Amino acid sequence: MAETRSITLLCLTSFFKGTAFLEEAHRLGCRVLLLTREKLKEREWPWESIDEVYYMPDLFNVQDVINAVSYLARSQKIDRIVALDDYDVMTAASLREHLRIPGIGETTIRYFRDKLAMRHQAREYGIPVPDFVGVINYDEIRSFMKQVPPPWVLKPRTEAGAIGIKKVSSEEEFWRLVERLGDRQSYYLLEKFLPGDVYHVDSIIWERTVQFALPSGYARPPMNVAHEGGIFITRTLKPKSPEFKALIQLNEKVLEALGMVRGVTHLEYIRSREDGRFYFLEAAARVGGANIVELVEAASGLNLWREWARIEVANARGEAYQLPQAVQRHAGLILCLARQEWPDTSAYTDPEIVWRMKKRYHAGLIVASDNYDRVSELLADYEQRFARDFLAVQPPVESVDQMDE
Repeated sequence: MAETRSITLLCLTSFFKGTAFLEEAHRLGCRVLLLTREKLKEREWPWESIDEVYYMPDLFNVQDVINAVSYLARSQKIDRIVALDDYDVMTAASLREHLRIPGIGETTIRYFRDKLAMRHQAREYGIPVPDFVGVINYDEIRSFMKQVPPPWVLKPRTEAGAIGIKKVSSEEEFWRLVERLGDRQSYYLLEKFLPGDVYHVDSIIWERTVQFALPSGYARPPMNVAHEGGIFITRTLKPKSPEFKALIQLNEKVLEALGMVRGVTHLEYIRSREDGRFYFLEAAARVGGANIVELVEAASGLNLWREWARIEVANARGEAYQLPQAVQRHAGLILCLARQEWPDTSAYTDPEIVWRMKKRYHAGLIVASDNYDRVSELLADYEQRFARDFLAVQPPVESVDQMDE
């Protein structure tokens, strides 16, 4: 029997994002509570869709957040807790466990946040992953380095994207880096550097079944763009291509192995230049960053933020989620850091442009067409023009404190 009372959603986010989720939850008749950081007070939140907002200095101290939300729960009946940002998914899981609220718990969420946990789980299910070892036991690390020749990649287990990742060329370099990490070293893993093309698959899952999945390919690996600077490009794959089919199949296996029940996910894969195989890289129980939501919407007509809200509400009400009819178009996204505070893209006038970025010191466009080659042609042209018109380069981000709000 579906519930008749209003559903209350508590949304956590350490960064300004998820406005479409908040709007859709409100449209569906939910009571929407937002918990975010004080420094985001002045951002353009959809205030008409938010019933109450609460601020904390930050959301990184889990115990402080548990105390604050537990106090809130004395007077508010919270039905679901949703983390809109990757940095808050572990906190949201801890809150669900503490308050006994349905949703992903602490064990499962580690498979979507902890790079070491997700690799172990995938390998146990026979899914190819690059060779790796946790930076925990020194004898195991030495054995790994003898068996797997450099270069390697030293990765933080719970950072987002390419933050804090370092390419390592020798044992001496590795041990120097580990010594600097001190007590933080067990929060890292060491992995074989695997040259290849990187892909992402963005999915909608309902009751352990993948309802929708869209594979796309990066022009350059995100780690290269983050560390070396340059222009970020990704585009959807041809539905009948071998890459598309292989990624759809592998993506379903990975999501089953990681135990995803319902929600949206962003998973990344690499096709090795050495053997041509696809390897699982990492998973996130959230929408993709870098405006990939807009790319997916341009290609399919589906907004992943809104579908995520519909899934949370349907589950809370005991109803079935119904995936809307998707369209099939080809789409591509291009963006970069810009020299100008507010870059002017008005000189880009092609009718295939369906989205323009509006963000300080960033330039970005999305193109969509029924013609795959037309999308490829536009992206190639825009890459050269962006380099001339806008491109700026800055040192790579090393911690969450340096991230743009």
